[in-house]
Amino acid sequence: MFPIRDTVRTRSFPFINWMIIILNGLVFFLLSNLSPSGLDQFLDSFALIPALIDVSQPFSLILFFTHIWMHGSLFHLISNMWMLFIFGDNVEDRMGSVRYLLFYILGGIFAGILQFYFAADATIPTLGASGAIAAVMGAYFLFFPHSKVITFVPIFFFGWFINIPSLIFLGIWFVSQVFSGVIELTAAAGGAMGGVAWWAHIGGFLFGLILANPFCTGRKKRRSYTDEYYPW
Repeated sequence: MFPIRDTVRTRSFPFINWMIIILNGLVFFLLSNLSPSGLDQFLDSFALIPALIDVSQPFSLILFFTHIWMHGSLFHLISNMWMLFIFGDNVEDRMGSVRYLLFYILGGIFAGILQFYFAADATIPTLGASGAIAAVMGAYFLFFPHSKVITFVPIFFFGWFINIPSLIFLGIWFVSQVFSGVIELTAAAGGAMGGVAWWAHIGGFLFGLILANPFCTGRKKRRSYTDEYYPW
């Protein structure tokens, strides 16, 4: 299944959401132009490598922030930014731009902390915005339970578009992350580790569910328009 867009229209321009998307793209462009040795050195310095985290060394804690702005491949970047493009504008509209930026960053940091908790000895670099985006998805799940996600479902060489309620779309996504995270823990106990930060996804989503409403404290709730008012 490939999500195309949601059915909620915003009342304001998502300035911060676009800024985050552009910044991630710029970072990827800069890193893609480094030499292999330069890239390895950069990742060793700024990606989240759990085994290198030392709580007694404050500088090492900055990795929980820096890792959310880097991506390992063009597909990794596009897939993450597409999900942010679909869900982030509505969450920013509900929270306000400044609060949304803080929420996004803290969600990514918390996601990295949970990943560190479940894989403290891992030496493989963890990088990507998926934990922060999972926090945005958790907030969307809470704020817009009646919206729908227009999704393309491919069948062989064909496919069709269906409207999936956001609760179902995001609920299935979250359950799949939990399932994969548990499987990874089982595999790790046997000596194998996967290459996806499932617990960062889980932590980010839970962060969004729990803290999205407090980030809206004191902010007047505005009605969000759907396709009933703005047909696509």
